[in-house]
Amino acid sequence: MEKIIFFCLVIPIIGFVLYLGATAIMKGFSAKEENRSEKETNSFEDNQESLSDNLSDELSKLNNLKESGVITQEEFIKAKNKLLND
Repeated sequence: MEKIIFFCLVIPIIGFVLYLGATAIMKGFSAKEENRSEKETNSFEDNQESLSDNLSDELSKLNNLKESGVITQEEFIKAKNKLLND
């Protein structure tokens, strides 16, 4: 009789603990996935900003070269078109 009472109490408690553990694990996976997608979004935005910064820097360098007479107007136009088309 004592064994039946023991198992009637222990089995639901063990089941409840397993349920809580599984719920916590699933919440952790969900949070990790949300964090990963947020990082990827931020990384993509940072890449876009750095690409536009690089493009403007390259165009400034080309303009400085043209202004100083190192390259001709035709070379400047070709290099600018190459930068803008890539």
